[in-house]
Amino acid sequence: MSRKNASFAADLAAGINLPEDGAPAPRRPGLGSNVLTGRENRLAELAAGSVVSRTHELVDPARCRMWAGHNREYALLNEERCADLIESIKAQGRQEMPAIVRRVRGEPDYDFEVICGARRHWSISWLRSHNYPDFRFLVDIRELSDEEAFRIADIENRAREDLSDLERARDYLRALDAYYEGRQKVMAERINVTESWLSRYLDLARLPVELMVAFPNPQDLRIKHVTAIKPLLKPDDRRQRVFAEAAALSARSGGEGAPVAVPDIVRALALAADPPKRSGSPKKSGMAQVVSSETGKAVLRIEGTDRKGIRLTLLNRGGASREDAEKAIREVLDAHWA
Repeated sequence: MSRKNASFAADLAAGINLPEDGAPAPRRPGLGSNVLTGRENRLAELAAGSVVSRTHELVDPARCRMWAGHNREYALLNEERCADLIESIKAQGRQEMPAIVRRVRGEPDYDFEVICGARRHWSISWLRSHNYPDFRFLVDIRELSDEEAFRIADIENRAREDLSDLERARDYLRALDAYYEGRQKVMAERINVTESWLSRYLDLARLPVELMVAFPNPQDLRIKHVTAIKPLLKPDDRRQRVFAEAAALSARSGGEGAPVAVPDIVRALALAADPPKRSGSPKKSGMAQVVSSETGKAVLRIEGTDRKGIRLTLLNRGGASREDAEKAIREVLDAHWA
């Protein structure tokens, strides 16, 4: 091959346009070598593992199920909890961030199970049934063991505010036995947290059902509440008083009125655990004293007495009736009115 033809062939391989008369166009130095070098570098990066190639697919969300170990309670998802994501998908015209899934084999109704991305799955499913039938579920397909799937889901969702402490706590308790043989230290090391941090979540997940009934919306419980609640369950006599108060709070929550905040419920449980002795007069030590009804319900707190008078706080959410409050106030008047 002549030197001219060899140059012509090289230009064709490099993708350079030639003029119609067949004469080579002025060559741009290094273009062909840059293309080949770029491809070689990309292949080298893939081979070395510095670049990871992921398989993304757009699939029908109906062909995906939630993984049994998913850390979000799918049944709690609704339009309100997913509103921000729904609006984002509508604005972008597609789902931007893929959900992490793995293949399901031997199940005619499903092709994948969702490891991370329950809200994305719910939102796409909702949009498809509300005037956006062309939207599809973007997934990142992985080969994962159950323990790997748990850790990936935990890392992705740990900083998300829309995942409640209780959902996360129950997921940790399940994983402790399922993947780590109940060894809390091993689990803490694997998910890169301290044992004390993990313990607080496990304590929340272990709160007994008899106590949890006191909270109309358990998802409002936070880790910070565990510190106050856990000590109320020992010894057994205190535990039983707390359970009785929880049942009473549960019965009252079914009525009309504003919902009771979690801190108020915790205070009511604490008062039930250690009901103060019924007394009509406070000690003159300056210490606060709670006056209770005959059934042990907190009615009012005497903050102290001085030369100016008596400081009282009416505990109208302690579970006592109006009659109990009126009786307690009369007793204080009888004891202190000159």
